[in-house]
Amino acid sequence: MIERFLKQTSFTSVEDYNKNLEFIIPEHFNFAYDVMDAWAEEAPEKLALLWTNDQGKEIHATYKQLKEQSDQAASYLQSLGIGKGDPVMLILKRRYEWWIVMLALCKIGAIVIPATHMLTKHDIVYRNTRASIKTIICVDDAYVCEQIGLAVDESPTLKSVIVVGDHQPKAAANSSLFTLHSSLCHDYQSEVVKAPKFERPAFVNNNEDTMIMYFTSGTSGEPKMVAHDYLYAMGHLTTGVFWHNLHEGSLHLTVADTGWGKAVWGKFYGQWFAGATVFVFDHEKFNADTLLRQMEKYKVTSFCAPPTIYRFMIREDLSKYDLSSLQYCCTAGEALNPAVFDKFYEKTGIKMMEGFGQTETTMTLGTFPWMTPKPGSMGIPNAQYDIDLLRADGTPCEDGEKGEIVVRVGDKKPVGLFKGYYRDEEKTREAWHDGIYHTGDMAWRDEDGYYWFEGRIDDVIKSSGYRIGPFEVESALMTHPAVVECAITGVPDDVRGMVVKATVVLGKEWKDKAGDDLIKELQQHVKKETAPYKYPRIIEFVDELPKTISGKIRRVEIRQKDATK
Repeated sequence: MIERFLKQTSFTSVEDYNKNLEFIIPEHFNFAYDVMDAWAEEAPEKLALLWTNDQGKEIHATYKQLKEQSDQAASYLQSLGIGKGDPVMLILKRRYEWWIVMLALCKIGAIVIPATHMLTKHDIVYRNTRASIKTIICVDDAYVCEQIGLAVDESPTLKSVIVVGDHQPKAAANSSLFTLHSSLCHDYQSEVVKAPKFERPAFVNNNEDTMIMYFTSGTSGEPKMVAHDYLYAMGHLTTGVFWHNLHEGSLHLTVADTGWGKAVWGKFYGQWFAGATVFVFDHEKFNADTLLRQMEKYKVTSFCAPPTIYRFMIREDLSKYDLSSLQYCCTAGEALNPAVFDKFYEKTGIKMMEGFGQTETTMTLGTFPWMTPKPGSMGIPNAQYDIDLLRADGTPCEDGEKGEIVVRVGDKKPVGLFKGYYRDEEKTREAWHDGIYHTGDMAWRDEDGYYWFEGRIDDVIKSSGYRIGPFEVESALMTHPAVVECAITGVPDDVRGMVVKATVVLGKEWKDKAGDDLIKELQQHVKKETAPYKYPRIIEFVDELPKTISGKIRRVEIRQKDATK
């Protein structure tokens, strides 16, 4: 499959990859037709999706079955008046139908907007009005349906709500949505089976048309709408085939909610370019033991998760699980603390391959199979992007010097880079100007070309004339056995300008020791692990850290809370 889209399909070194990565781009590329339906034609009985949930239900779907089911769903959506360019928001958790509807919307040229199930009425109204949402396809969940119902009257562009569940929604506990807004509501299960045979539209898309939009996770301010074209899917070919190192025999599990971008990074585009099988575990609440049992039972070969998940996994006795099928592990979403890398390697013999990217991009930095990973490094630039580090004055950084990660765009937008912030030219110009896209993330580069994360520009702490990146202090704290997670922020100080604060989640066996003695112990530990001036003068113990749905720590929320004290 990938030979249709790459001039060279395998690489042996960094130099080989940088020199020879080149896409073959069709004139009207459409992932659903050109990849998924092509697999259905070439290998109809190949397993594409293995879905299971915490109730023990299983679905094994071949590429042929996904084609047939997505065709049926596409026809159904067309019958409701949904077509090219129509914005459709998906709030489906990890339901099996998410994969079907994603393909169906691609087949009819509609714009898909994945969203989290934790949205409130305010969030839904904001998204409906900002993106002119025409249809919401949601899970049959009491909270989700209630919030949508509350948002309907303030959402003038909304024409229909399609509810996906295992029973008739009208008989469910959330029937108020149907009762109050019956003219808008449809039951997916009972109606999709009545759809006529699908007729592919004569024209679906140009490459530059908008295919998918994500609302950013909002570490600060209201979310922006990140618009991607149809080549965004192709941009993830390198994610699945090279970073995840997938092939046709792979069974790949990425831990990700379908409402954020990591889902298509790890559960959709790149994995199916590779012809791999996507494994999905649909569950309500994360538990490390349960996840490991699933990996053991189904013999997962490839795994990707945010560092937070690995932090909890390494606190389990991994010798209790048969993970002999596991061959390859990756991580992204937050910077990886070296202590977590080392402990996971010690327990499994597997070196985690870190990657970096944003909602606005595909993977821009990564550790590839032909590289030796350096614990805590994001790796090297992905050859499909021209990556650099810039000082505040716009000049390039030297090796070892901290700067902002940027993408040099020039005259031709790289495959995978966003089109812009939808309906917000001002925000687009702030981030993307003079031929450069500014990520807002800080890093430094070593003499081997590996990049090391420092934090968001807004997160850097200036204390007594020093610039302190939160990640380096967090990494030092993470080497102490008491610490499960931590977040470093700055607190205003009359003398030093700012002082370093650590908000710490302790392991359960340490919680009864939380107090002044442990605070002093952690402070001394940081002084030994890194430069003494970086130690946290304030330490607060909490049960959990505030995070976005994508698992990123909301340091801005900690700062705002401290400002009100």
